[in-house]
Amino acid sequence: MDLPAYLTDEQQRIITAPAEHTVITAVAGSGKTTTLAWRIRYLLAQGYRPDRLLVLMFNRSARNDFQRKLQSVTHGAQVSLPEIRTYHSMGLRLYRRFVQEGYLPAFSDKILTEQEISFQAWQLTRQLAPEELQDEIRRNKKDFVETATGFIDRVKSTLSPAAVVFEELGYSPHHYYLIDLFHSFEQWRKSHARISYADMLYEPVMAIHQNPPLQQLVANKMELILVDEYQDTNEIQHLLLGYIAGTRARVTVVGDPDQTIYEFRGARPEFILSRFAEEFDQPREQTLSYSFRYGHHLALLANHLITHNRGRKDVLCHAHPVTPHTTIEQHTTENDADTVVKLLESMPEAEQTDSAILFRVWSQSVPIELKLLSREIPYRIDAGKGALFSREVASLTALLTLLGGSPERMPEEDRMNMARLLLQFPHVGLKAPELDNLARFLARFPDHWDQRLLSLDFDALPPMAARKLKTLGETLQQLGRRRQSAGAQLRNYITSTDLFEGVRSLALTHESADERIDTITGFVRYLENLDIGVPEAITHLNNLKARASLKQQGGVLLSTIHRTKGLEWPRVILPGLQEKYLPYSPRKGSQTEDLVASERRLLYVAMTRASHQLHLLVPGTGDTPHLDGERVASRFVGELHFALSQALGDWLNGREPEQTTCELAHAVTGISRRYAEREGIRLEGAPTPETTNPGPVWANPRVNHGIYGPGTVRGETESAFEVRFDNGESRIFSKTNAHLYFRTA
Repeated sequence: MDLPAYLTDEQQRIITAPAEHTVITAVAGSGKTTTLAWRIRYLLAQGYRPDRLLVLMFNRSARNDFQRKLQSVTHGAQVSLPEIRTYHSMGLRLYRRFVQEGYLPAFSDKILTEQEISFQAWQLTRQLAPEELQDEIRRNKKDFVETATGFIDRVKSTLSPAAVVFEELGYSPHHYYLIDLFHSFEQWRKSHARISYADMLYEPVMAIHQNPPLQQLVANKMELILVDEYQDTNEIQHLLLGYIAGTRARVTVVGDPDQTIYEFRGARPEFILSRFAEEFDQPREQTLSYSFRYGHHLALLANHLITHNRGRKDVLCHAHPVTPHTTIEQHTTENDADTVVKLLESMPEAEQTDSAILFRVWSQSVPIELKLLSREIPYRIDAGKGALFSREVASLTALLTLLGGSPERMPEEDRMNMARLLLQFPHVGLKAPELDNLARFLARFPDHWDQRLLSLDFDALPPMAARKLKTLGETLQQLGRRRQSAGAQLRNYITSTDLFEGVRSLALTHESADERIDTITGFVRYLENLDIGVPEAITHLNNLKARASLKQQGGVLLSTIHRTKGLEWPRVILPGLQEKYLPYSPRKGSQTEDLVASERRLLYVAMTRASHQLHLLVPGTGDTPHLDGERVASRFVGELHFALSQALGDWLNGREPEQTTCELAHAVTGISRRYAEREGIRLEGAPTPETTNPGPVWANPRVNHGIYGPGTVRGETESAFEVRFDNGESRIFSKTNAHLYFRTA
């Protein structure tokens, strides 16, 4: 069978390979869908029966896309096509078979909807959560329901007990009720003979795992199985594949372990990196290393970054000759929002709509979104309503409204809602009925709420509630006497009420606490930069909120990196390349090697979404280290070798055909040499002392501190190390933040 000339040698080798167990590592934008479709056409032409060939896709959208591609590739070939299934549809078929065989109880054909699951999760949350969380649960129903349903699904992605999964996720002890919630939900579901989307895999795999006769029943029905996006596989999916394949089927899995970013759903790179090879008899390894999405500059950046991860497959992504010349820019900035606005205002409106701003966490978007609104730059958000509609911003806006003297013009019902927001942020410790009564009492008065609060009979209240209400009253009184900017007033309120501690005390995880606190901080900093009074701020925020309520058809997209897997844009802007966000590790002492590797993969995925332009926003740090990591450039920035990648990319884009030697003024790396060799180029430049996998700084005998200077490492414990400096002084440092202020000497 003749193959199209546009297919690369790598693609043709994969398409025409013998039917054996195979792992294909496919870099971002490598045309793997096209390759798999031609592979199936080739196998059918070789006489393989379509009913003995199974294609498993990650989700329905991927299945539909692949089905269209396969129909296009086989058009006119007059062949029957194999089954293309998602994991869940395959699991549901087995589930029904096991019911017929008597291994599982019958279930209703009406699959549980998300609404039904959420309602039951809400009922169980209110029933099982401890008393100290009940008010928070009533206020933040959506968050708690999503937590409960997410925990149920996460348990069902593995064979581990719910208690083990709870510990792995790092939830706080306040939320230990989730374990009981999982078991109660399962009891309710089974008593009503209902199954969820997750149960389509969980129940049949558990049944197979516990009943050896079922393993014989499901295995060896297929000769060939092809699986896409295997880097996103979790334990349940991996086990199902093994059971279906048995000893007969030859299995090909395709994916990119460097793009494993869904660990929070149970995906782990080890399934494609090692587990498959261990369980499928040393498979053939093949690669799709050419990207058709981005050019040399971006490919070099991505390679330099990702090769710092240990235990990965040694595959470099390489720009195919037909790809566009992707430009890369690194912007040193003290204010990401200002830089983003400057970039967007330099683009025509059509280019703005073809651009994406990608964040590590949603709270990063707050000052940028507010700046876009103030400059009337159109934008879209692919989740939620945006910063001005968050309860954090709503509560602080209510405070400003009270301080600005506007409540007197508000209806009493609106004043009651405003009072509720203030009494819950931070929460004053009253139960819901008592809190509502107090809010209703305050709403009767158009002003002087500080006096109303301080006139309460504190002896009649629980001690904690009395203390917090008194603090709130005193804080409002002090703020009412000051004539400060809106930003300064909010900053004083946060400090006086110990707001951040209140947020942390009730948060589900360290991550969710930091997300809320960063949202508050971003909002306050925005107002501080405006440096306007409270009345002006209220008017400004009302105007922005009215603008944000308008539905935008175009404009730049605001999204998180996790939501953009498999997508691409001509222009991508990545703000926040600083230690606070990349790598993101809000839990103190949690920066393990695995976590940093995961964050490095996330940045790799974010960068490789761009096809024409990539903008990296890096903080300017000055000479003095910031020990809190607030505005310290990410360690990943140095790993990119930006100047070298840009210089070599420029040379490759502009070289003449007869040029075979490239001389650069930059020190070259092993990665850049390998990249150039594949282009048929000899690269010359000063060698750099590069280690692909650098060890921790405390593993070196001599180190250099940004403040104390050079010294000798004297010893270490699990979490700290000791340095004796050349001035004779000895100090002990935490390993968690060592990278911020130490360098090897």
